[in-house]
Amino acid sequence: MSGVQSLLVADTEGELRLDRWFKRHFPDLSHGRLEKLLRTGQVRIDGKRASAGDRLAPGQVIRVPPLAPTTPKPLPVVDAREAAALRRLVLHRDDEVLVIDKPAGLAVQGGPGLTRHLDGMLDALRFDAAERPRLVHRLDRDTSGVLLLARTVAAAAHLAEAFRAKETEKLYWAVVVGVPAPRAGRIDKALAKKRGHGGERVAAADEEGQRAITDYRTLDTAGRRAAWLALEPVTGRTHQLRVHCGVLGTPILGDGKYGGAASFLPGAELPPQLHLHARRIRLPHPRGGVLEVTAGLP
Repeated sequence: MSGVQSLLVADTEGELRLDRWFKRHFPDLSHGRLEKLLRTGQVRIDGKRASAGDRLAPGQVIRVPPLAPTTPKPLPVVDAREAAALRRLVLHRDDEVLVIDKPAGLAVQGGPGLTRHLDGMLDALRFDAAERPRLVHRLDRDTSGVLLLARTVAAAAHLAEAFRAKETEKLYWAVVVGVPAPRAGRIDKALAKKRGHGGERVAAADEEGQRAITDYRTLDTAGRRAAWLALEPVTGRTHQLRVHCGVLGTPILGDGKYGGAASFLPGAELPPQLHLHARRIRLPHPRGGVLEVTAGLP
């Protein structure tokens, strides 16, 4: 087909996610449009169908179909009141890094039916800097807590490398239904994305999945009805903590997507939301030393 490109993954691009590779090479291609190209098999890696989260290896060949010019969508207008509210979320700010305390319910990036998301409002967090802040990692829409932003291209590259090299330490707090047995340990269960009637989900899958590891410990319990867990992901798979808590037999409170009815406590007057909080992050700072930031409970 005329216009199809076959592009080689460079040595410096090993372990880069496919969607981030496209963001680097085709910055005007929206995430939604890339997902459509992936669903229809127009983008492939070494001739095989691919997904946005696939990790690349040097020497692989990416098939890129003809990309018609698109008019970028205008960014959502952030009024002064909302901009001020976003600035109040800042936990740490220096010349290279911003860390905010993301509230539950705020989407990090856009998607079908989403008109309000953090990625579209980042100019409110510019603080007169020359560059617009960049997302370095993501949290689920319904997860609260620590979210890292880079304030320069160089800082973004440094922080992305820290995530890739597993030099980051992340701590999450969760309330789960039931009490895990044993009360502390390691979950080593591979995960794979699967499509179904309700859309894409992640499930435990030993054979075709990617290895996923989470360390956990019980901090407190409410009888045998619920427990407060500290979760430390060793790997960073999509929805890893939510699926791994289900593997323990203790779904996260309010996680109807992965726990169904078992993720709620009948008779308890609690908000029907996901009780998962990104408590702390610790990683190398672009200027040297270590950055550690903690977010209080909402």
